Amino acid sequence: MWLSEQLPKPHGAVMKKNTSISNLHCKFAEKSWNHTFQLVRRCMEKSRDESKPCEPLVRSLERLQEELQAPTMNNMKCRLEMIAKQQGMGFHFTESTCYLTADFFYLEVLLLPSGEVQEVKVALQGEHPAPSRSLLHLLRSNNFSDFSMRLGELFAQYNIPGDNKTKSKMLKSLQCLWKDLQQISDMPNEPKCFEAQMGLINNGRVGFLMAEKQDYPPSLYFYSSPNDCLKNSELSFEELQEFKPAVQAARATIGVSDLTRKLQMTSLISEAPQLDTQGCPAVAAFSEVSNEMLPTCFLLRLKTPIPVLFHIVERVGQITGVTIPDCDLQWAPLPKLLMKASESAKSPSEPLDGQEIFTVVFPEGGMHTYVLPDSSWDVPTQRAALLASVPFTQPAHVSAVLELLRHQCAFNTLLRSCLTQSASPASVCDLHFEVRPEYTTSISVTFRQPHIDRLAVLLVNIPNARQITCQLFGGGLYDLSTAILDEYISIVLTRCMSIPVAMRALYIRLEKTTSCPITAVAENDRLSPVMDTDGQSPAASQSAAMPEHDGVPGSVCGAVSVSKSELHPEMSASMPDDLHPFVPVAPMANCQS
Repeated sequence: MWLSEQLPKPHGAVMKKNTSISNLHCKFAEKSWNHTFQLVRRCMEKSRDESKPCEPLVRSLERLQEELQAPTMNNMKCRLEMIAKQQGMGFHFTESTCYLTADFFYLEVLLLPSGEVQEVKVALQGEHPAPSRSLLHLLRSNNFSDFSMRLGELFAQYNIPGDNKTKSKMLKSLQCLWKDLQQISDMPNEPKCFEAQMGLINNGRVGFLMAEKQDYPPSLYFYSSPNDCLKNSELSFEELQEFKPAVQAARATIGVSDLTRKLQMTSLISEAPQLDTQGCPAVAAFSEVSNEMLPTCFLLRLKTPIPVLFHIVERVGQITGVTIPDCDLQWAPLPKLLMKASESAKSPSEPLDGQEIFTVVFPEGGMHTYVLPDSSWDVPTQRAALLASVPFTQPAHVSAVLELLRHQCAFNTLLRSCLTQSASPASVCDLHFEVRPEYTTSISVTFRQPHIDRLAVLLVNIPNARQITCQLFGGGLYDLSTAILDEYISIVLTRCMSIPVAMRALYIRLEKTTSCPITAVAENDRLSPVMDTDGQSPAASQSAAMPEHDGVPGSVCGAVSVSKSELHPEMSASMPDDLHPFVPVAPMANCQS
C-alpha cells in the first residue's frame, strides 16, 4: 500500500515541472531580449544579500549576454553593471558613459552609439582620469572575464577599511610606502637595462618594481626559475603583467589589524639613500618623521600563494616584528602542498605502500621514477603552509622578506621538478630515485650506480636562492675526481633547477667512467644518522634494526658508511684517519640500469 501510494508522486512532479516550463516558454516566446534582460536585472536587485547579487541570476545574465554577440549600447551597459556589482562597486551611467565607482578610484567607459567601447579612463582619488589601453583592449576584444579580474585587483588594492578620515590616512601612508620602494628600486648598482629584466627579478633589492599606474597597482616581481629567465628575457612591460605562471609577484597594500601600529606618513628614505652594513637602504626612525598610530599594517600580498616551511615563516615574523597568525595557516608536509598546488598533480600516479611514484619522461627518450617517502617528509622541520600575504610595517622589511621567499621558491622549484607527472609514461623504467630531506635547506637523492650493484647518494644543499652545492657519496667511485664531479653537477643543477635533468646528466657522466674493482665494505662500518640543524634526523630517525638490501645495510631511513679506502685519493688525503663520511641510503625498487 505504501509503495503504491509513493510511486505516482515522482511521475506527477515531473509532469508538473514540464508543464511549468512549457508555460514559461509560451509566456516569453513573444517577449523581446531587452525585456528578458530587464527582468533578470530586476531580480538581481532583489537579491537577499544586498552586498552580492544572486549567483544563479548572474550566471543566467552572463549566458544571455554571451549568446548575443552583436554589441549594442544596452548590452554593454548591462554587462558593465553586472561586473561592477560582482566586484562590490557602484555603477551609474549617462547617455554614452558608464561609471564604475569605488571609494578611492573610478572607471569611465565611453561608448559609441553602436555599443562599441570608444575609450576607458581610470581616475584615482584627487587625480585626473587617465586613458587605460590595457582595459580598453580587454573590452574591445569582449574579454570580460579578464576585465573583471583586473577590476577586482584594483578594487582589492584600494579597498581600505575604516571611516573616511582613517581611510585617507591609510591611503597616504600606503602611497609613502610605494614612494620608498621606488627609491630602493632606483638605487645604484641595480641592473637597469631592459634586457636584464629577469636578472633584476631574481637579484634586485625589491625585485622588478612595476611602477604604479592608474589602471594597474604597483607590483613586485621577485622570482623566476632559470629556465623561465632564458625563455622570457625579452618580455615587454605589458607582457610581464600577464606573465603569471612562471614569475612570482606580490603587491604592497594595506590590511586590517587587531592592534594599532605606528605607520609612516612621509618617506622614510632620504633623496640620497645610504646603505647599511647588509647593503640595504637605511631608513629614518619613526620618531624622526611624521607618523600615525593606525589599526592596520602593510601587506605584501602574493599573487600566487607560496608553500613555505615553518622556519621561514618564523624568520619572516622576526624580521617584520609582526607575527603571521597561525589560524590563517594550514600545515602539511611540503611535498603534499606542492602536489596540491601543481596543475600536473591532476595526473594519476601509481601508489607504492601508501606513497606515490612520480614518473618523468624526457622528450628525447628515457624515463625516471621518483619517490618522496611520506615518513621522511612528515616531520616537524618539513611542515609547510600556503602563505598568501606577509604583514610588515616599513619599507626596509621588504628586501629581507623577498630574499627569504626567493630561497623558498628555489627549494620548491627543485622539489616540484620531481613531482611532475608525465601524461604518457614510457613502457620501461630507466632509473629509480628516492628524494629525502636532510637539513631544512638540504635534500638527498639516492640511486643505483651504473655497472655496479651499489647505491650512491647526491647531497644537494641550497644555502640561498642563487647558490646550489652538490656532493656525491658512494663506494666504487675510484677513477672520478670527486671535487670536479661535484662542481659539474652543482653547475648543471643551478642552471636548470631540475633534479631529473641534473640526475640524467650525472648518470651519463658516471656511465662513461670505468670504475675500479669493488672492495667489500669494511666490517666495522657502522650506521650514523645525518642530523638536522634542529637536532632531528628526518632521513635516519628510524634507523634501528635495518636489514640488508643487495649487500648494502640500510632501510628506508637508514644510512651506509663509506670507508676512507673507498674514496677518491684527493678526498681521502684530506680526511683524518678516524673520520668516515656517512651517507643515507634506501633500498630502491627493482630496476635494471
